[in-house]
Amino acid sequence: MDCDLRSSPKPSERVVSSLGSALLVLALAACEPPPPEHVLIPAPALFERATADTFFVTADTPIVFDSGDAEGQRVARFLAALIGNTTETTPDVVPSDDPPGAPAIRLTRTGADPLLGPEGYRLTVDSSGATVASVEAAGLFYGVQTIRQLLPALVEYTAAYTRPLYLSAVEIRDSPRFEWRGSMLDVSRHFFGPVEVKRFIDLMALYKLNRLHLHLSDDQGWRIEIPSRPELTRIGSTTEVGGGEGGYFSTNDYVDLVGYAADRFITIVPEIDMPGHTNAALASYPELNCDGVARDLYTGTEVGFSSLCVEREATYRFIEDVVGDIAAVTPGPWFHMGGDEVTTLSEDEYNAFVQRTQTIVAANGKRMVGWDEVLSANLAPGSLVQLWRPLWPEGGESGSLDSSRAAAAAKVRENLTRAVEAGVKFIASPADRVYLDMKYEPSTVLGLSWAGFADERTSYDWDITDIFSAIPEHAIAGIEAPLWAETIGTMADIEHMAFPRLAGVAEHGWSNAGDRDWESYRARVAAHTERWEVLGVNYRRDER
Repeated sequence: MDCDLRSSPKPSERVVSSLGSALLVLALAACEPPPPEHVLIPAPALFERATADTFFVTADTPIVFDSGDAEGQRVARFLAALIGNTTETTPDVVPSDDPPGAPAIRLTRTGADPLLGPEGYRLTVDSSGATVASVEAAGLFYGVQTIRQLLPALVEYTAAYTRPLYLSAVEIRDSPRFEWRGSMLDVSRHFFGPVEVKRFIDLMALYKLNRLHLHLSDDQGWRIEIPSRPELTRIGSTTEVGGGEGGYFSTNDYVDLVGYAADRFITIVPEIDMPGHTNAALASYPELNCDGVARDLYTGTEVGFSSLCVEREATYRFIEDVVGDIAAVTPGPWFHMGGDEVTTLSEDEYNAFVQRTQTIVAANGKRMVGWDEVLSANLAPGSLVQLWRPLWPEGGESGSLDSSRAAAAAKVRENLTRAVEAGVKFIASPADRVYLDMKYEPSTVLGLSWAGFADERTSYDWDITDIFSAIPEHAIAGIEAPLWAETIGTMADIEHMAFPRLAGVAEHGWSNAGDRDWESYRARVAAHTERWEVLGVNYRRDER
């Protein structure tokens, strides 16, 4: 059947019999894509409707964890708090050595399939209850997020709502494609405090994202307390783009954020950008400048003009202090050194700086992460490189990057083989696909467009191994969607630029390429707007 009905005569232009009207309706229905078999995001590896049964979840439905499993108990309490919004409606959380006398939700590591890995899970639902099985607590948590999405959206209300809740009978086996599934939040250009960051963490957790990269320093502001270097916050934190008052995380704020994220199985990756993007530091400590003169504070958006003085030993004492203080309160294994858009150093100066910095990072027990410019240096095994420029094959499509950026991407390609052989892995963050600060379309008020426009389909309808075909899949750690904040000033702005695109990024990181399909995803993400409405998410509404 030819389903392009755009040229069909309008009903007013012809006399249509009742039978003809019925046939037109049937034709239109036939042209609609079939409804998805589920509305889960990310799409699971295996989803089966088990029976026609329904499991009803009430305040009397206990949530059972393995006796002695403290992490499993914490995940069970997370689910109980989601289901209940008062003391009377919150289910009991009980250990398995105190078996319930009613249908229950069970979170267990007993009998879990090790082939699903530490983040994989099996979810079984029938009329007698629901069971999530995983070898690790992370898998239990992701199984709970799947239960959350299977429950009606009204479960997200904190006020009263109609009960009971219900789950249809299903069998799900699921595990992630990539280990690194993240987003970056720039708190330097505009400062976002603990409340906003926790909100972002909560939204990430809903979609099984597990890395929050915090961009904590830039020309416009320094955003984390460094006890050994107090001038960074006394001076360097006081501005932001446009002249706002800025702000910073105290050590206690940061520790609290790290713990909050960890409770949701998200690892915070701190970034201190260097040797460029450092004007806030240069304004705070004069000795970091080659002329010994403190720079003026900066509230613009141009890049590439600032750099630490790589010739001075004072610079490396500064880096040792900063990395040491942050590493001491960061349990995660990574430290991001930035390294991008440096225009004031020679290649030799830059490479020597990167290699010395990675030694300092390693001395503090962390693995170095850097933007893809660091590929020109000799990187240590286990390092991570974040690729922000698409690496199209020679002679292939160059995307929407201008000629200078395309040439820089070609240079990156030249260094890939050496890096892979050295044991380096890569995070895919192609700017023209997953930079969440890129405008959806020319009329979008917020955001930038230097990498082009990225609507929902542009952000979703591609695959990592297509764009980054020069990299073997085993060397790809995963995907991360950065949200730079030159034009982003409020939580509503963050949500508008992140959603729905961040949900698609999550599916890229979790679901196998063969399980992803634009038409299915489009229908599923439309179903998620009801949940976003309940959560108060300021998602982008496509009016076309």
